[in-house]
Amino acid sequence: MGGSSVTMTTNGEVEFSDVQGLMRFGYRRMTKARYVLLRVKDAAAARRWLASAKVNTAELKNSKARESKDKPPTTALHIAFTASGLDAIGVPESVIAMFSHEFRTGMATEYRARQLGDLGANAHGHWDWGPRRAEPDVPSSEPDAPVGEPHVLVMFFAEPEEFDDHLQRSTGEAWDKAFEVQRSFPADVDLIEHFGFKDGVSQPKISWDQKRETPKTQLDYTNVAALGEFLLGYRNEYGKFTDRPLLKPGAGNAELLDAVDAPGKKDLARNGTYLVMRQLRQDVRGFWQFVNEQSGDFAEAEKLATAMVGRALDGDPLVPIQMEPIPGVDRKQNQFTFDNDAAGTWCPFGSHARRANPRNTDFPGRPANWLKKLIISLGFGSKDFGYDLASSVRFHRILRRGRNYGTRLKPEDALSPPPPDEGDRGLHFMCLNANISRQFEFVQNAWFANTKFSGMTGESDPLLGNREPIPGCPVTSDFNMPQQSGLRQRVSGLPQFIKVVGGAYFFLPSLRALRYFAGDKTA
Repeated sequence: MGGSSVTMTTNGEVEFSDVQGLMRFGYRRMTKARYVLLRVKDAAAARRWLASAKVNTAELKNSKARESKDKPPTTALHIAFTASGLDAIGVPESVIAMFSHEFRTGMATEYRARQLGDLGANAHGHWDWGPRRAEPDVPSSEPDAPVGEPHVLVMFFAEPEEFDDHLQRSTGEAWDKAFEVQRSFPADVDLIEHFGFKDGVSQPKISWDQKRETPKTQLDYTNVAALGEFLLGYRNEYGKFTDRPLLKPGAGNAELLDAVDAPGKKDLARNGTYLVMRQLRQDVRGFWQFVNEQSGDFAEAEKLATAMVGRALDGDPLVPIQMEPIPGVDRKQNQFTFDNDAAGTWCPFGSHARRANPRNTDFPGRPANWLKKLIISLGFGSKDFGYDLASSVRFHRILRRGRNYGTRLKPEDALSPPPPDEGDRGLHFMCLNANISRQFEFVQNAWFANTKFSGMTGESDPLLGNREPIPGCPVTSDFNMPQQSGLRQRVSGLPQFIKVVGGAYFFLPSLRALRYFAGDKTA
């Protein structure tokens, strides 16, 4: 999982002009956005459009841009490819074969369905888009018909008054000749997700300066993560380089950067990453009506909802905030761990927030005695059973870049019947990670979908769980809240509140790799 290792002490400085800006920026000021899924109609025309596309980089205007609050760009454009998309634009099969297995085989496989919980209502057969199909896709003139795996994902961001012009400038006749539009999704910025909770509170802090020491035994939780966890071609938390396409030098790839860990090879993936996209439909009315029925009144319903989410509506954690700053943590609402909540009486073990980031270290329970730490580090001694699938958090972080779709519905309004013309609402979940299996898929399988997380049984993630029975665990629809009395309060029969309706794995290339893909010589 860690990849190859070398004895070098440096990865080389990051060339931000070669990194797509989505890796570094969330574009919160660009509140209007659109995600467009494409199929390649004409490979040569597609390469020409790619060569002319004005993709934003991860550069800042100046070294003090954030401190001086300089206004960032008002528009942005980013491009990512599925494995079938790379094939469609003419990238040689021998090159595609060097990408990760997860990326090459795609999200919608039978094996991956079991891994990700894409069963029952989440099954690929119910998806609106994403699964690879043997038969041709349904023509785009039928927008509600299901379509297969896209080739290309193009993401448009802009401040509202500039969005239409930005979209028009970026597409046009060349775009129409090159691509067929499968789906086109509006994607709006909203700091409140659809269930009514403040979103985007917790993100890993990337060690762009590469000063994070790896490999390293971690005694205390930190939000800082090695650059190589998110950007290929740099050291990850294991102190290694994640496996990726390394090419023999040639005229067609001369512009690519040299591989740091493989002298004499060109690094096609350096400054790129894998992008996971899943369209999640949220049943907001069902969520609030369920917690209200369980609680009897809205005030108590809000308490149950916050216990399930693991945070208050305003984003505050359910455990006391640690006033001593945690290194690398920027937001006060992120300055906490679960060390003082070993029994889960503040924040239930099964809550979404606790599953998404258990905030522990290499040493479950953090033994204070140095001898005990040494014994555990050597693989001996007793370990906290509840953390078997949670340690160590630092190897499984993801960088989220998703956006909402659909109209906002206030929690109190969700208790009333829906109007006849109410549309869908949900999340275009999007994350960046260098290792799909060890990062996104691990979190989805071992933390969200696993009914044995932290020593529990009979419950999956209260928000993302599909409630499907699994071998050895026929019930997955419970939610337990430990009490200070030692008893547990159990809520049973949770419905499925979120359904997966589409998804795919993409590669977000560097600017150099994008030019390589767009060139006449891709061999």
